[in-house]
Amino acid sequence: MLSAFVPAVRTPDLRRKILFTLGLLALYRLGAALPSPGVDYKSVRSCIGLVSGGESAGIYQLIDLFSGGAMLQLSVFAIGIVPFITASIITQLLTVVIPRFEELRTEGQSGQARITQYTRYVAMALAVLQATTLVALAARRQLLRGCPKNILADTSLFGMLIIVLVMTAGAALVMWFGEQITERGVGNGMSLLIFTGIAVRIPNQGKSIVDSRGGLTFAVVCGTIFLLIVAVIFIEQGQRRIPVQYAKRVVGRKMYGGSSTYLPLKVNQASVIPVIFASSLLYLPNLLAQLTQKSSGNPAKWQGLIQKYLVNPSSPVYVGIYFALIVFFTYFYVAITFNPEQRADEMKKFGGFIPGYRPGKPTADYLNFVSSRITLPGSIYLGAVAVLPNLLLHFSSGSPAQDLAFGGTSVLIVVSVGIDTIKQLESQLMNKNYTGFLR
Repeated sequence: MLSAFVPAVRTPDLRRKILFTLGLLALYRLGAALPSPGVDYKSVRSCIGLVSGGESAGIYQLIDLFSGGAMLQLSVFAIGIVPFITASIITQLLTVVIPRFEELRTEGQSGQARITQYTRYVAMALAVLQATTLVALAARRQLLRGCPKNILADTSLFGMLIIVLVMTAGAALVMWFGEQITERGVGNGMSLLIFTGIAVRIPNQGKSIVDSRGGLTFAVVCGTIFLLIVAVIFIEQGQRRIPVQYAKRVVGRKMYGGSSTYLPLKVNQASVIPVIFASSLLYLPNLLAQLTQKSSGNPAKWQGLIQKYLVNPSSPVYVGIYFALIVFFTYFYVAITFNPEQRADEMKKFGGFIPGYRPGKPTADYLNFVSSRITLPGSIYLGAVAVLPNLLLHFSSGSPAQDLAFGGTSVLIVVSVGIDTIKQLESQLMNKNYTGFLR
């Protein structure tokens, strides 16, 4: 698949799209490194160094994963694309609950544009909420717990309001970056932004492992990651192909149909969405405990239980809950996005049928059965890849290993986004070649 890069660079149209995508990704990284006004950058960097080796380092890496290190630094793009991802998930859920959203989805391009506009509104509301929460935690010195320094230079109401506005505007700009990459660049914009945020952290994590554990441990880690990448590619490419036969139809003086094709059902139909769901849900109890904890005095009993079991990624309770949530959200997301009745009606409308099954309800029941069967190994695969580094943490000691606390999630996202981007690049390259042949 990598052989598509050289012909794509030689094609003027694709070369412009690639350069446009790389330019927006560079601007995204610039905004992620640019501190917000009113933030003491030196204090932030020193505080991150202090808490990176603590027992709660895993939860900080969790909330910092999708922003590429921008969230804990309180930069201009600290919020990143998390509000838009959450808003997209909410609108997808609303299409099942609210009939109006279901009607918009069936209206085609105009309905999809309306849903996209609603998603933007929800994303901006979530961005304001998330920015306010981050600034409030930073003002109370609970964002980077264990650091005595004040990371906000101005803790007045006006100063904190300016930071919230800047972060909200940054979230809107990041959302625009993602949409522009999707429309005028190569690949899915939002996914590439997450890909970039994760990729830039790999050199620092590798250097920390070499400095603390030596070259042998680093070689073992690289070998493990390589095997994990091979396994992820193998599963991501796996699919169940259901044969579909189309009957012959006579329209006027021409005959249509009579062809055979297949309906591909991927083993991992939910992609990385269940991992994002589970990670976000696990972070909420810790966020609630931090917001309700008093600045002085011992924490309450329930807050201590959260710190003991739901913050430390090496805890067996954390690993078990994380794995169970991933399996649950995999089934939940597949049930929402894949509608067997709709697929059966579409095949029946165009004269298609699955050999051995009558069109209509029998076909829908069969598709539902096959989808449930392949979702089980897909959910176990997602859970195993996500919790594998957490299990390694349980049998290791020292803080450097915590750099890999979410390595499974990072590898899953990087490989999945890389494969999808290369496939889109090959598809556009193929269209260009066909156009030149027809001319």
